[in-house]
Amino acid sequence: MSTKVSDYLLQRLREWGVEHVFAYAGDGINGLLAAWGRAGDDPMFVQARHEEMAAFEACGYAKFSGRVGVCAATSGPGAIHLLNGLYDAKLDHVPVVAIVGQTNRSAMGGSYQQEVDLLSLYKDVAADFCEMVTVPEQLPNVLDRAMRTAYARRTVTALIIPGDVQELDYSPPTHAFKMVPSSLGMGEYTPVPARRDLERAADVLNAGEKVAILVGQGARGAREEVERLAELLGAGVAKALLGKDVLSDELPYVTGSIGLLGTRPSYELMQKCDTFLSIGSSFPYSQFLPEYGQARAVQIDIDPFMIGLRYPFEVNLVGDARATLDALLPLLKHKKARKWRDEVESGVKRWWEVMQRRANVDADPINPEYAVHALDPLLPDDVMLTSDSGSAANWYARHLRMRGAMRGSLSGTLATMGPGVPYAIGAKFAHPDRPAIALVGDGAMQMNGMAELITIHKYWQQWRDPRLIVLVLNNRDLNQVTWEMRAMAGAPQFEASQHIPDVPYADFARSIGLDGVRVEKPEDVEPAWRQALAADRPFVLDVRTDPDVPPIPPHATLDQIEAAASAILHGDSASAGVIKQGVKAKIQEMLPGHRHRNDRPGAGEGQ
Repeated sequence: MSTKVSDYLLQRLREWGVEHVFAYAGDGINGLLAAWGRAGDDPMFVQARHEEMAAFEACGYAKFSGRVGVCAATSGPGAIHLLNGLYDAKLDHVPVVAIVGQTNRSAMGGSYQQEVDLLSLYKDVAADFCEMVTVPEQLPNVLDRAMRTAYARRTVTALIIPGDVQELDYSPPTHAFKMVPSSLGMGEYTPVPARRDLERAADVLNAGEKVAILVGQGARGAREEVERLAELLGAGVAKALLGKDVLSDELPYVTGSIGLLGTRPSYELMQKCDTFLSIGSSFPYSQFLPEYGQARAVQIDIDPFMIGLRYPFEVNLVGDARATLDALLPLLKHKKARKWRDEVESGVKRWWEVMQRRANVDADPINPEYAVHALDPLLPDDVMLTSDSGSAANWYARHLRMRGAMRGSLSGTLATMGPGVPYAIGAKFAHPDRPAIALVGDGAMQMNGMAELITIHKYWQQWRDPRLIVLVLNNRDLNQVTWEMRAMAGAPQFEASQHIPDVPYADFARSIGLDGVRVEKPEDVEPAWRQALAADRPFVLDVRTDPDVPPIPPHATLDQIEAAASAILHGDSASAGVIKQGVKAKIQEMLPGHRHRNDRPGAGEGQ
């Protein structure tokens, strides 16, 4: 039997080491589906419930494996559905290859069913490489370039393959004019800055007395070097959300996340430093970085395109984080004065005390901060954590301390709703022997998380460690937007847009063969976590949380947040005044300096 283009495409994916393709079927890829059948499902076709989820799963797989994620979809609507997940990958600098069908070549330009100009549609999201295969001889070159480009530029690439081309007999490029041969794989390379630039950076860092370091996901492979750097310079280290797992939060000088979802110590670190070093981060919110003119600054980034962004850096080092630090460290002088480091560590210690206090604040029925805080001491050292966008991301950022081999991620730049559960699915295919936990709001769970529980049901028995836990923060409110409306627009909650139905998430999980429990009392939170972590199958924790617990920004004062809370009074609700007083009381109890009546040593720490 002859080899079809679709057969050869799957063969080449296998040669690239691709083991999974996250996809959804459609007649625009019928040729590929038939080839999958002939190939014995190798690479494995992972069936999502929706193409957007397939793209999220490919992105999650890439984030947690370090390998290219591959997704596939049919022509027209299938290709369109992939886009949000692909933009999530593009904006977070994650390598993903999309393979999409197209109508037959004979129908192009004829306003045919499901005919969409996919080259135009994909020219932004796959700007670095997007090609349509029109003859068999374009393979393997176009696939090889898509894979290499995705790896090399940490981005999204796309192949568009018309249905009739998929079923053509494959013939390789010949040794002839206008034929393009190709080879498999790509060599490893490690860029290092010029010695002159390293010396300039060392001069800046050696001159500083109060050094602040910001690490992003680009520093993930340089954990040991960053720790040595921080000790040498007596520096504090803040983490961008995508770099949350770069350093252990058990290190006393690690101030945690930065930004609106960040910590007070990270905010103060940037406000008080005189020297700033950014490593592998494109954190966009410059208002959380040092004031312009306050600090001399150095940036390390592997991507020349991202150099010089976000802050007026004095020295820009283009290079791999680990290799660059290896070359830089011998040029740095040990700072004997430890007053700055002591100040940073004192702030970190106070912050975790505040987090403990905030988790212990009474709420109706359960404080969402406690729902996440109670998990912290129970986390397995090899857990893979995902968070959806929304208020869940606040608690992920502030209450979970990374340690050991823990990994974590979320939609850092696009900040889209919906990736929490599919990221965890992708992570489980990357590491089926490790537990995964997804923190999601009820809005995201209703948007697509419940459907992806069906995907979990379909595949969980293939995972060596069956644990995939989904925490649903069920407050019947699109809570992050509600608080943004109050804080930014001074507007009360608009019930028609913000209120969402109460759904029995755990009951649904049990109805399809998973496990789960609904939690409505604070004293049941920790036992529920223990039950989920001991379960022999994926588990849903449906926790009824209080929507009036505010995600307080790290730089906010009581007056500022009280003003936001008072926006509730703009409505006509007769109970608005009572609600405002309740919110104000919660805020007062959560701010530093207030001792809650339920405070006690070790409260919430593995009770």
